[in-house]
Amino acid sequence: MKIYVIGIGLIGGSMVLDIKTLHPEAKIYGIDNNESHLAEAIALGVVDSGAAFEDLVDADFVIVSVPVDVALVVLPKVLDVVGDNTIVFEVGSTKTPICEVVAHHPKRRNFIATHPIAGTEFSGPSAAIKGLFQGKTNIICEVEKTTFKLQEKALELFTAMGMRIRYMDPKSHDKHIAYVSHLSHISAFMLGKTVINKEKDEQDIFDMAGSGFESTVRLAKSSPAMWTPIFKQNRKQVVKTLDEYISNLSKFKELLEKEDYDAIYNEMLSVNKIKEILNGMNVKK
Repeated sequence: MKIYVIGIGLIGGSMVLDIKTLHPEAKIYGIDNNESHLAEAIALGVVDSGAAFEDLVDADFVIVSVPVDVALVVLPKVLDVVGDNTIVFEVGSTKTPICEVVAHHPKRRNFIATHPIAGTEFSGPSAAIKGLFQGKTNIICEVEKTTFKLQEKALELFTAMGMRIRYMDPKSHDKHIAYVSHLSHISAFMLGKTVINKEKDEQDIFDMAGSGFESTVRLAKSSPAMWTPIFKQNRKQVVKTLDEYISNLSKFKELLEKEDYDAIYNEMLSVNKIKEILNGMNVKK
């Protein structure tokens, strides 16, 4: 089995670590425009060796795990090269642009659009961890456009990694992910900015920030190189979510200014049902 990962970071690296566990005989090749990343990935044992695009012709699996703007360029080039029995999947956080860019490619049938809902705030080869996808959801878009035997090949691998499969059209995916992922990252970045701008003394932040602040702002450690293209590609949906979020923040501020603490209590109480939703998610896992 020959596996190629293009972009050796958290998601792509974690995927091939799981594949190595499932298929010890598999040969893992890495392609990365950052030579130090490639060298680090080889040193860490994430991949076995480097490769080039022309080597993809006899690949079994190709994982495209680069920033979403780069994926728009890389994916068509990958499909140009791969053989008929290769399944290619791209794992980015926006799905409409990537599905559109290969919609009329002659080898569209070799591609499956995926978004594993998993990750941490870390990036690069050292961020790769085994078992990252266990119990996580993998969103698959336009599965009907992938040839059936290659669908089966990909789905068998995803299931073996412990992922739950959910099917969704690309536009619905981008709408929903704007609320549950993209908005969360913006909130973390801007909370971090607010604190940094106000609290000039770094020692005060370190001494006074509790676990609540740390967990809320954790995503602000995420890579701007990865997230800027995501916000660009999903701009319309993200702007809509921001409008609603800012409206809710403004309403809360007004209630505080009016000293309407009963309304504030009820606002928070109504949102407490998120515990039931999240507990339900944990039960499903």
